[in-house]
Amino acid sequence: MTKFGRRAVLGFLMFGVAEAALANAPATSLRPAQKPRGAVKQAAKRTVQGADALIKDANLGGKVGFVVADARTGQVLEAHNPQATLPPASVMKALTTLYALDRMGAGRRFKTQLIATGPVKNGVLRGDLILKGGGDPTLTSDDLNAMAGRLKAAGVTSVRGKLRVHGGMSVIDQIDREQPEHVGYNPAVAGLNLNYNRVYLDWRRTSNGYALKMDGRTNKIRPGVGFAKTTVAARSLPVFKYSGQGGKDNWSVANKALGKAGGRWLPVRRPEIYAGDVLQTVARSNGVTLPFPVKSSGAPRGKVLVEHNSAEVGVIARDMLKFSTNLTAEVLGLQASGAGTIRASARSMTDWLKSKHGIQKAKLVDHSGLGDASQLSAQEMVKTLVGAGANGQLRSILKFIPVRDNDHKVVQNSATKVVAKTGTLNFVSALAGYIRTPDGRDLAFAMFMADVPRRKALKKSERESPRGSRSWNGRAKRLQSKLINRWAVLHSS
Repeated sequence: MTKFGRRAVLGFLMFGVAEAALANAPATSLRPAQKPRGAVKQAAKRTVQGADALIKDANLGGKVGFVVADARTGQVLEAHNPQATLPPASVMKALTTLYALDRMGAGRRFKTQLIATGPVKNGVLRGDLILKGGGDPTLTSDDLNAMAGRLKAAGVTSVRGKLRVHGGMSVIDQIDREQPEHVGYNPAVAGLNLNYNRVYLDWRRTSNGYALKMDGRTNKIRPGVGFAKTTVAARSLPVFKYSGQGGKDNWSVANKALGKAGGRWLPVRRPEIYAGDVLQTVARSNGVTLPFPVKSSGAPRGKVLVEHNSAEVGVIARDMLKFSTNLTAEVLGLQASGAGTIRASARSMTDWLKSKHGIQKAKLVDHSGLGDASQLSAQEMVKTLVGAGANGQLRSILKFIPVRDNDHKVVQNSATKVVAKTGTLNFVSALAGYIRTPDGRDLAFAMFMADVPRRKALKKSERESPRGSRSWNGRAKRLQSKLINRWAVLHSS
């Protein structure tokens, strides 16, 4: 038998292939056979960076806890410090949404009414006009303007009695006492609320000093107010000081902090009077003369002349999740529980979570997540998300979160879809919701990240914008994006 060398055999084989190809050339170019799809997925999974390495690279300090699970079965797929209880920040609003929808229903609306205690003759209301709140957290100056127009259409041009305001619950003067007193996201909470209980301060430097104006503005109108007043003080710090003297919201602002011009929202501490004040202003523009408002001492009785209905609770909750409005969260929680204080209401919501979703270790102090004393674990958050349903009502109203690449740039038309609630405080960052992987698997996840000792070390005056907070929160958000990308690859079906 003839023995051929290795090179001779290879040459012979290649010659045969070439001859066959030349004799019957294919219509298209030959391509290498594709690897099986499963093999490609496995190769991609092997290149995914480990969670521990991602956490180390973020260099956050403090604690990081996360859980990702199958949203349909509840099977935990990956976890890191799953039982660590940390501040959930505004992720709390997702829990409040579930609570409000369960207790009140998605279709409930809140009523704001104008009630007359006497007859209307020749345009004069011979009695009091009462502005009665019904718990609407979304009432605006535009709504009051429309109500004033309808009051005029009902034949009222003036009121012989008083303009009374009534919210139906005790006013809670702020959500969290640990916040700086001038931040607009920490307003009072009541049954009659307006413009998220914020008033706008506008300033302009003139040849005689500063011209200041406060109003209850919207995108359409800017009604001036008299219940709040701001003066300029010759100092550098504190930037703002508050006093409730004389039954008004009195602010002073440091002259060293003002430039040529500017503006900012300040919290309202007397929301019922604020609403009545704006009603008086917009009524005047509609041809109706009203006196300055006073608080009603009892439950209103009389004839309803005008009624404004809010959007449905489901719509209000969707917008709250999108814009993360603290006032809305607190009002929805209080309306759902019927409690008289935020802490008592938060305890009621905690009890509901225990009975509805089996949550045991959560400690909640409000409904918005503004208070950092609230404690929640990623494990319990994911348990609640799974219980709410992979295609439940909460998922349908959560905010779309764009997927980002390793350079933190948005990936256009990403095959991975994320809806979630974000949460941010200084040195606290959280994200929780649902992921749909490129192959259609539904995941529920929660990530809580916090450097609690660093946050606790802040003075009250530093909490609006402390040094290092922005970069810390930026690193936390990048870590969250990288973990989502990891899970989308690693835990696809």
